[in-house]
Amino acid sequence: MKILKVPYVPALDGLDLKNVAELMETEALRQSIDVINWDEYAYKPVTVFDIARGGKDLYVHYFVRGLSLRAVADDDGEFVHPDSCVEFFMRRKDNLYYTNFEFNCIGTCLAARGSNRNERTPFTPDEYKKIRRYTTVQREAFAEKKGIREWELTVAIPFELMGLDASNLPDMIRGNFYKCADATANPHYVTWSPINLPSPDYHCPEHFGEIRF
Repeated sequence: MKILKVPYVPALDGLDLKNVAELMETEALRQSIDVINWDEYAYKPVTVFDIARGGKDLYVHYFVRGLSLRAVADDDGEFVHPDSCVEFFMRRKDNLYYTNFEFNCIGTCLAARGSNRNERTPFTPDEYKKIRRYTTVQREAFAEKKGIREWELTVAIPFELMGLDASNLPDMIRGNFYKCADATANPHYVTWSPINLPSPDYHCPEHFGEIRF
């Protein structure tokens, strides 16, 4: 099980999201999404994320370099895992419900809450609007583009959307970070914290790592 400690960087709250990545370069914690859990999916694009928190939001900045780029989903609530996608799943340690935040490279988000992959409550349009996003890829849908591609995505997720009180954060939550692109020429399923299951499955809170505040 992986463990990370999220640094508190209050200056993040006063920045436009476009400028957050520069401050996070020196003030955030950097981690790699680099665990191959399933041998049949051995391709591993370079994927790192910087993580920090402000007064009300959790900030995550992703950097990805790898083969192909795909962004077919362009409306929040659509499936984004077939696209070039990064994901963050989390669960309060006192709750069986977990929340998934999934983003493709143009910032389209799929988010929901529930106790398992089948019984989930999707976010409302108003909740989606609260998730701020900035991407280096032009925000319009496109079919797969081949070749080596680089992209960055910064997201600010309000703690309230995670079921957390920003003024009284718990010592620890559980979670995992993922990289995938199911429908590309080089499908992959890479994780931050290892998953010991026979086939790809991200909806497995029993394999979440620790995220400490």
